[in-house]
Amino acid sequence: MISNITTARAEEVEGLLFDSWFDPIEDGLRAKVRGFIETMIEEELTTALSRPRYGRGERAGAGVVGHRHGRRRRRLTGTFGPTEIVVPRARLVDSDGTRSEWRSAALRAYQRRTLAADALIASTYLAGTNTRRVRRALAAVFAGGVGKDVVSRVWRKVKTDWDVWNARSLQDEPIVRLILDGTVVRVRLDRKATSISLLVVIGVRVDGQKVLLAIKSMGGETTEAWRTVLDDLVARGLRRPQFLIVDGAPGLDKALAAVWDGVPTQRCTVHKHRNLLAHAPERLHEEISADYTDMIYAATAEDIEERRKAFLRKWRLRHRAVADSLEEAGDKLFAFTRLPPSQWKSARTTNAIERLHEEFKRRIKTQTVLPCAESAAMLFWALLASGQIRMRKIDGWQSLATPATDQPIALAA
Repeated sequence: MISNITTARAEEVEGLLFDSWFDPIEDGLRAKVRGFIETMIEEELTTALSRPRYGRGERAGAGVVGHRHGRRRRRLTGTFGPTEIVVPRARLVDSDGTRSEWRSAALRAYQRRTLAADALIASTYLAGTNTRRVRRALAAVFAGGVGKDVVSRVWRKVKTDWDVWNARSLQDEPIVRLILDGTVVRVRLDRKATSISLLVVIGVRVDGQKVLLAIKSMGGETTEAWRTVLDDLVARGLRRPQFLIVDGAPGLDKALAAVWDGVPTQRCTVHKHRNLLAHAPERLHEEISADYTDMIYAATAEDIEERRKAFLRKWRLRHRAVADSLEEAGDKLFAFTRLPPSQWKSARTTNAIERLHEEFKRRIKTQTVLPCAESAAMLFWALLASGQIRMRKIDGWQSLATPATDQPIALAA
């Protein structure tokens, strides 16, 4: 019985699902790839030597610019699959008599994959496939030539663009609004899984388009951590914003007061809703949510004032901790009322970052723990930079040029 099962399993492995899917177009294309690549590199060398193979060179001054000396085999993997090519070699002679080996501009030294192949591998990884599963996902394209080590090497290439992005100037960015929030991810530090904070800053341009300005991995959302992020933005030329949307973390509030004191600041209404529910037993949650939603989403600033007073009067008697939590936010919870009503929806919350957090965590679900702290921040940025996640314009962007009024809502209860 055991031998029969073993034999059956061996037969199953021999006939895999996609093995019989023969495509004459793909097969014919890959057969032509080798000749095309070899011809392209041969033409590049012909241009460098100013003469075809077996041709005589024109003598000028010191003589010919170089000569061919044999060929070598190279293995190259592209979106067309793996192929083995024969590459010509040559030595060039400079005007001062110095000899050097000719290097192809099309095929770099030690290059084993095309840039398009690397981009495909990186995109598959960003789509949510971990390093080990990329090989299986792309087996039909690369004939099993991509392992987890290849994925890791390709991902390290992304770091070059990441470093450039982190150092770019922000002087020409027409930013009028900032959205600031943090999230927690699990990474491996000193061979142990550890929770770290990713501090994210999104800017809103004058045309309403959201753009990622900064993302840094920190030990927590302390005042010092946020000051590091804000000071870096100022050092790179970011101008004073006209409006801020924050999650209400004490460390962030203190850091903003030290850098941009006096800028109108909106506390996220979603975060405050969670705080209110945390102060009350579960049997009151539905009633608190109904009263809070009725207040926050009222049509006018006057209606919001009246419903805020009613909320405080009711919950001071029912459950005082809920009323105290609402009062703690002060007028920052209703700073959105100082903007044109068309902007209220986009100004009430830090949902723009919250949605990015959800997409980010959905894509890293297969990895459980990221390899390092920098990898977490870089992965978050790469999802946006590669177009895997796209940010749209804010609602009501047409009225962004209208300045915020100086009159907040009345807080008297």
